[in-house]
Amino acid sequence: MRTKNASTMALLAAGAMTVLGIGPAAAADVLLPHPGPDGLVWVQERVGDGGVVSAGAWGGLPTVLTVACEGDGTVRATMESQGNHVADLAVDCPAGTTGVGTVSMDPGMVTGSFSIGIDASDDTVRWALTVTQPE
Repeated sequence: MRTKNASTMALLAAGAMTVLGIGPAAAADVLLPHPGPDGLVWVQERVGDGGVVSAGAWGGLPTVLTVACEGDGTVRATMESQGNHVADLAVDCPAGTTGVGTVSMDPGMVTGSFSIGIDASDDTVRWALTVTQPE
């Protein structure tokens, strides 16, 4: 069932990114690797402001949001679940190397649907994110 949920999450994330008008960046290196079987969302790479909307988070597991970026600036991530603000994360994005930030949330904080907004300090800042629920 987790595999089916992961496939559904990927489709929802892709649709949400299309609606938000987020396009792929030109760089070829990966900022964050695929999160594996614990992953709910993987946004491989984007530039500038953006975000993702998804569903399928189970309240019985902790939730981890990880954001990576590069480009001589910062990104700020804001996460909501079921209309409740659950996390803020600011990550410094150095030029030529990757900055990474993570926030972990206790079981029950993220359930069902959730959204993450990304505010980049510049339209050239590259970023990626994952949302996982480790078992």
